[in-house]
Amino acid sequence: MRRVFKYLLAVVLALGFVGGNVSAASLTSTNVKAEVSSSQTYKKGITQETNYGNVKGYVNVEENALVWKGLPYAKAPVGELRWKAPEDPAPFGGTFDATKSGNIAIQSSAQGIIGSEDSLNLDIYRPNTNKKNLPVLLFIHGGNNQTGKSEEITGESFVNDLDAIFVSVNYRLGPLGFNPLPALNTGNGLEDSGNYALLDIAKSLDWVKENIKSFGGDPNNVTISGFSAGGRDVMAALASPIFEGKFQKAIAFSGGMTMADQDDSVKVFAKAIAPLVVQDGVKSTEEEAYQWLQTEDEAVKDYLYSLSADRLSGLMSNAAIRMSVFPHLYNDGVVLPKEKFDTKNYNSVPLIMLTGTSEFSFFAWGDPYFASSVQDGSLLKDETKYAEFTFAKKYGSDLYRLFNTQESAEKMYVSYKAPIYTVEIPFGEEPTGTTDMMSVFGSFHGVFVPLLDSNNKSYLSMMRESYSLDGAKELSVQFKEYLANFLHDPKGNPNGKKLADWEAWTKKKPANLVLTANETNAFAEMSVDTTSKLDVINEIEKDTSISSDAKKKIISEVLNGRWFSAELDEFFGNKSLWVE
Repeated sequence: MRRVFKYLLAVVLALGFVGGNVSAASLTSTNVKAEVSSSQTYKKGITQETNYGNVKGYVNVEENALVWKGLPYAKAPVGELRWKAPEDPAPFGGTFDATKSGNIAIQSSAQGIIGSEDSLNLDIYRPNTNKKNLPVLLFIHGGNNQTGKSEEITGESFVNDLDAIFVSVNYRLGPLGFNPLPALNTGNGLEDSGNYALLDIAKSLDWVKENIKSFGGDPNNVTISGFSAGGRDVMAALASPIFEGKFQKAIAFSGGMTMADQDDSVKVFAKAIAPLVVQDGVKSTEEEAYQWLQTEDEAVKDYLYSLSADRLSGLMSNAAIRMSVFPHLYNDGVVLPKEKFDTKNYNSVPLIMLTGTSEFSFFAWGDPYFASSVQDGSLLKDETKYAEFTFAKKYGSDLYRLFNTQESAEKMYVSYKAPIYTVEIPFGEEPTGTTDMMSVFGSFHGVFVPLLDSNNKSYLSMMRESYSLDGAKELSVQFKEYLANFLHDPKGNPNGKKLADWEAWTKKKPANLVLTANETNAFAEMSVDTTSKLDVINEIEKDTSISSDAKKKIISEVLNGRWFSAELDEFFGNKSLWVE
């Protein structure tokens, strides 16, 4: 049992639950290359044209899918390009070998520092058919914008079900993907935003616009999607003026709205990098280094560029969905609005927002409060400790669920000019007779992944028995039918024959689709969700399932400072985690 617990902890860590200048015009969706690519048409086969040369992929015979991996959509952001807007890749000078995985972004992992600075690449999956003008689903992986890779979800197992093209993107992560320090400013508003990862994502959308027709995709029917941090990046793109016109629909899987104040973020970065400055003998004390790093001194810029990517990537790890640990998505006023999500200028496209109902279960499991009982395997045996875990899981998840869907819909609704659809998947909450870890984690953060990608190993290694149930298989079919309808319909309508009618969310009627399954059958029905965060907080106050001391500690140390906990922190007077 102890070995199983250690394996689960490793999986939780791996999934990130623990904690030359270019102009703005080059990041728009219409340019000369788009005109060039319009003459390229899809011819069934593994070798296709791009604006940068031919690319050769492979056939996944078992899944009847065509695959191209590691296609560069921009130059490597190394050397002088480290904290710059991405530039067009160089021509291949031959046929590019797209049969192996591309580099992932450099990042901290349980095995140490992995990945490369040269990681601006994407993967393409499509049905092995002659069809052209297929809808395109572009996916942004999760990992707190600090970890992760494009192959978090692979498309072979579902592109035929969706009858669509799936594109998954690697982008800059951690302090290389986001960095607000003023010394890095170049006078280019895009780069001065510090939101380099968002510039990467915008550039990948430009590449798709220019090249996807060669792979049989419709460049005018692109849906941007993402999971977790990727879902939050999608929500940020909806509020970003530089993403205008780059996509026609959007899906945020467990996303929600987060932005960080740029001035506060500068302090956190300076605090994190200051020890390196002292180690290198540049300044004699961390306080002196902290103050120096917040200046526009050219020497600060030179120092930052001199640091190895390995040393930078190890900073600010274990953020555990706390923006104060690794602030990103800055309200710079150019890439993201100063008023954050209170903007009136959304890129209004048909939008789906999805959530599980036990979204906090992995994060509670990986929290230091439960670390010793997880590591020694006693958590499930100790009734007191398991009750505390259940308390943290329940209320963290109740708040997280609202954050992912209802809270965002309510904030956007007045200024958003396209339909918003919300869906929750409580699969795993009710006992199904299985003996895997679904009974512990419930409808976890990522519950949708095995329903979409039946080849996914990260989650299925823990919950394969539950996802093998007939009801889960039927749920997977229904889920993909809704997605396929959304992708194919020009107006983003997810409804279709033999499916429960999915109503759009409105302020007057906050309609929410509930998708779930038991051992044998799947169920879909509409509900109206009027729960507020104050309702959850009132329930926390009344809860006597654990001791008052444990309750106080969990509120102040486990649930505090998360994406979703502003109201809880204010109500219970939790201390701010931001650098003063």
